[in-house]
Amino acid sequence: MRAMVLENCIEMGPDAEPLVMRDMPRPTPAKNEILIEVSVCGVCHTELDEIEGRTPPDHFPIIPGHEVVGLVAKLGRGSTRFGIGERVGVGWIHSSDGSDEENLSPAFCATGRDVNGGYAEFMTVSENYAYPIPEAFDDPQAAPLLCAGSIGYRALKLAQIDDGQTLGLTGFGGSGHLVLQLARHLYPNSDIYVFARSDVEQEFARELGANWSGDTDAAPPSLLDAIIDTTPAWKPVLAALARLKPGGRLIINAIRKQDDDRELLSSLRYEEHLWLEKELKSVANITHRDIREFLPVAAQIPISVETECFALEDANVALRGLRAGQLRGAKVLSIK
Repeated sequence: MRAMVLENCIEMGPDAEPLVMRDMPRPTPAKNEILIEVSVCGVCHTELDEIEGRTPPDHFPIIPGHEVVGLVAKLGRGSTRFGIGERVGVGWIHSSDGSDEENLSPAFCATGRDVNGGYAEFMTVSENYAYPIPEAFDDPQAAPLLCAGSIGYRALKLAQIDDGQTLGLTGFGGSGHLVLQLARHLYPNSDIYVFARSDVEQEFARELGANWSGDTDAAPPSLLDAIIDTTPAWKPVLAALARLKPGGRLIINAIRKQDDDRELLSSLRYEEHLWLEKELKSVANITHRDIREFLPVAAQIPISVETECFALEDANVALRGLRAGQLRGAKVLSIK
């Protein structure tokens, strides 16, 4: 089968080619697993964290990709949840211990980092970690929902806001544009402010219902009850902490942060950024329950998913664009 493969960690420069096309053996589903013929796979910033070594695979070569949509092609022994030809998706969680805190468990296994993922024509997964795709979404639209959308859903739950409280989103890429629509649905009386670097992202946020949008350093109309940070940088963290109300909560929705602006942390001031019972919480991975809960809600809204599609062999082009911050919605690889 064709697959784009990572053979070692590298720095993502403007001309980087981290992945190579290889002919790999087609996997065979084990007991209680399914074989998926992959249609599309979303491109997530976590792939950059893997490639650049912030959360590296423990072995090479590895096939990245954890926003996978495809058709069930074969059933492993004992697999009964899905039928042949059924459309399913796979997210960042490939397997774990099944507990309520499986995202924190040492048993957590990540799709595309710990085991081969969806930048390939076929992949396998336990039937317990595959999800039916709602008919409301075509394949490219569904792919970002499996990570960017689902992890955004978890972040929104951790924000613990009530309808009518103010919510901020800093960063407005694959996850941010989905969380905005989810929050607008769940909290119709809340003002939502979006902090984004580019005029394009700010305008996109207003199109999707943001009450206000501005640069990372801009002063919003009011302080916020909670802010969700989906950026890879540290500057938005400091800016967000300064924009919280007393008792406000910052949720950092990232597997890792880049080191490019890490020195800014030396400007952290307790009285400005942390005092008055402000809270900071990270989002760690995801559970299969988050994905299972989120997909029907996304279909009910229905969430509008903005995508930019690339051929499988152009995965490096998509990754370079993501690294350069070229964002309007989500990038998706077409495998077929």
